[in-house]
Amino acid sequence: MLLSSLRTTVLCGCRNAGRGLQHSNTRSPQLRQWLVKRGQSTITAEAGASSAPAATTVPNAASNRILGRWLVGCSGLVVGAVVLGGVTRLTESGLSMVDWHLVREMKPPQSQAEWEAEFSKYQQFPEFKIMNRDMTLPEFKFIFYMEWGHRMWGRLVGLAYILPTVYFWRKGYFNRSMKGKVLGLCGFVFFQGLLGWYMVKSGLEEKPESYDVPRVSQYRLSAHLGSALLLYCASLWTGLTLLLPTPKLTESKRLLQLRRFAKGTGGLVFLTALSGAFVAGLDAGLVYNSFPKMGERWIPDDLLAFSPALKNFFENPTTVQFDHRILGISSLAAITGLYMFSRRMILPRRAKIAIGLLTAMAYGQVALGISTLLLYVPTPLAATHQSGSVALLSLAIWVLAELRKMPK
Repeated sequence: MLLSSLRTTVLCGCRNAGRGLQHSNTRSPQLRQWLVKRGQSTITAEAGASSAPAATTVPNAASNRILGRWLVGCSGLVVGAVVLGGVTRLTESGLSMVDWHLVREMKPPQSQAEWEAEFSKYQQFPEFKIMNRDMTLPEFKFIFYMEWGHRMWGRLVGLAYILPTVYFWRKGYFNRSMKGKVLGLCGFVFFQGLLGWYMVKSGLEEKPESYDVPRVSQYRLSAHLGSALLLYCASLWTGLTLLLPTPKLTESKRLLQLRRFAKGTGGLVFLTALSGAFVAGLDAGLVYNSFPKMGERWIPDDLLAFSPALKNFFENPTTVQFDHRILGISSLAAITGLYMFSRRMILPRRAKIAIGLLTAMAYGQVALGISTLLLYVPTPLAATHQSGSVALLSLAIWVLAELRKMPK
């Protein structure tokens, strides 16, 4: 207020001085013109300032930090859903809930009558008729709660994406590019939920021509896991690029080669994790529980037992396990090569740490996989191996974020 009064006083003095100079035929017309123009521009500026509403803006760096933490947190929830889904598959709990309702199934059975009614519905489907004829109600409650927890976690993931998106959109935190990205992520969450129910339905269908153990389609299981991993990768990548400062790298031919090497390695890690869904869907980890040979041979006799030959890669448990072994060893070799190649370059400290952790995790993941196979797939070890694949994929994304190009 004091500053405003002082400026007004000076302004009035300037105008009076201008009028006095005009009436007295001063010898300095340039001074008179300058004073008049100065007074007019000041009045215009003050009028504009007083009429303009106070705008609330969020600093770009601050909003990026908020959005980055949100997306990294969402990716963490997706990891929880993947791990819980793997445990649900390993405990054969995924077919315990035979209905799908977005809201109604959020409340599990409460009374004895409700539990018996739910158990009665489960008894009408193939899994009970073929595998679980001797199942008791307490045993059913265990597998029911496993699947119920997985579905409720999926709803939590959906809320974690959608509600903050609405809030940040209204606050103006998103630029045009981010609007497209978050809409894509939210749409993918809806798709993931629908794909999950589509997968479960495949295990509830009656198949009179088959006497095999009832299970969900390995194709749908792989699609469900693959879409979850894509959602996770997209969320983590976007979050890290918002949180981590742009790396100061000197562009060179060797750096370009390292980036390409890292992208190829990341793709191989993703493909290896996806092939694990076919292993789980066909229980392929329970055949040829030996390493490095499969039985007494390096290449088993029934590797291409199905016809046509392409069918073996998706439906023959022997071929599916063989492919997963080859992909796992190839990923380990690629990550080792990436580490050796990066050692001959000058890189930022964080990039070196990321590549080192990726290499260590790769060797640990291979050790977990071999142990799981040799011990006939115990549930705790198999769940740890599945979680390790997500950890390995996370480190590969971190490496890519540390090696990304500086924006122009």
